[in-house]
Amino acid sequence: MKSNFLWASSLALGLGALTCYADDPATVEKLQQQLQQMQENFNRTVREQQTQIEALKKQLDQIQRKESIQPKGTIPSSPPSVAVPSAPASGSETKPWSPTDPIRVGGRSAYVDLSMVGTFAAGTSTAHDIEGGTQMGGHDPNQRGFTTQGVELNLQGAVDPYFRGNANILFQLDSGGESFVELEEAWLETVSLPANLQLRAGQYLTEFGRLNTQHPHSWGFVDAPLVNGRLLGEDGVRNPGIRLSWLVPTPFYSELFVGVQNSQGGTSDSFRSDHAGEPFLGRIWEERGVGSLGDMLYSTRYAMSFDLSDTQTLLGGVSAIFGPNSTGGNTDTQIYGADVYWKWKPATAHAGFPFVSWQTEAILRRLQAGAFRNDFNGSGTLDAGEDVFGDGLIHTAPREGLTNWGLYSQLLYGFREGWVGGLRGDYVGRTRRASYELAYGDDSDRLSRWRISPNLTWYPSEFSKIRLQYNYDDRDKIGVDHSVWLQFELLLGAHAAHKF
Repeated sequence: MKSNFLWASSLALGLGALTCYADDPATVEKLQQQLQQMQENFNRTVREQQTQIEALKKQLDQIQRKESIQPKGTIPSSPPSVAVPSAPASGSETKPWSPTDPIRVGGRSAYVDLSMVGTFAAGTSTAHDIEGGTQMGGHDPNQRGFTTQGVELNLQGAVDPYFRGNANILFQLDSGGESFVELEEAWLETVSLPANLQLRAGQYLTEFGRLNTQHPHSWGFVDAPLVNGRLLGEDGVRNPGIRLSWLVPTPFYSELFVGVQNSQGGTSDSFRSDHAGEPFLGRIWEERGVGSLGDMLYSTRYAMSFDLSDTQTLLGGVSAIFGPNSTGGNTDTQIYGADVYWKWKPATAHAGFPFVSWQTEAILRRLQAGAFRNDFNGSGTLDAGEDVFGDGLIHTAPREGLTNWGLYSQLLYGFREGWVGGLRGDYVGRTRRASYELAYGDDSDRLSRWRISPNLTWYPSEFSKIRLQYNYDDRDKIGVDHSVWLQFELLLGAHAAHKF
């Protein structure tokens, strides 16, 4: 109605001006042209508003018909939503929905976008210990035959004008065929704090390196690197907590992250995890509660990015995580990391191809392990329940520092649209043998090993992926194993863009 009043006022002013300048033919002609243009604009606006009214009436009638057909007492499978069409631009039609558009519920300042990613693998290996042996990641192929690496439901959107939210809910099958659901992430994040600050709170992937914050469907390979699986745990590091980031005012991209999270559970493998009561690093890890702020997990990361040229970008970062571990009452773990990422893409690239990218991460873990003796009652012999290692021997280990390290380096070459070739090299090792290894033999969780993994990926579209990968594994004291995995992936809905 307001627009109609404005157009009517404009017409009245035009008519008044036409009367005042009736003595000047040139002015009259000019005003007549303006009046005609105003009349055309007015008529077009009326038609556009009428189109919107008719569209709303049609949607309302459809909803009312559906509700009248549905039996009383039933609940709709999903709440109806009404999409209000925006006014089309002058001389154009409303853009139809595309598969690349998000599936959105709500609108304006509060909405949620929905998507789902399903990742599956099939293959075989010569290894007798695939799950947890050659394949150390929780989302890796875990058996001969087929593996459901993950079916992830992603919800993200605007909570209100002050916060945005994200949630990733994952369904998986273990190697025994048992299904389980886990909450990978669920957090809210500020969008308008001053001084380039941003606050995130909830369950989130810890800012450490490049790969730990990425979900498996965004990886360049079928499985996780060895160093991530061994030093960060099969599911990486993630827990409830709060994180503050600061976009540093430098001429280049520069951001500092500081976080505080819980330090217990399987998603904090090197910290307050009890490892399901199984021996780890020569000890039984015991439950350790939270007595002070020192029992929390603290993380920090500094990341930066430079444009080397119009076609090349270089990113780098350093990270650290500190927290207690469950081998004693006052023992802790420190993990340090450094990463670099380089990408070349020519100015003539189409749909992102061709490109070349190189990514490398190095991680070092220093774990202060407490003293241990599995003769719990001090009788000098192993009684029922004390032989945790299953070899009939009393195992002892002094308080000592255990240092492990490793790295991976990967190269991806997008040589033509939809086709990417990749090569990754992995290595993990230790700085020295621990005292319990000198007494009882080498620990497979600390032995050195390396792996070479070439692969080839085909993207039929941005909604599907097929990847073939070969792994050559060489483990100290164990030997060489060969594995071949075929991965296939589907995407429903437009998934959010990942970090560069």
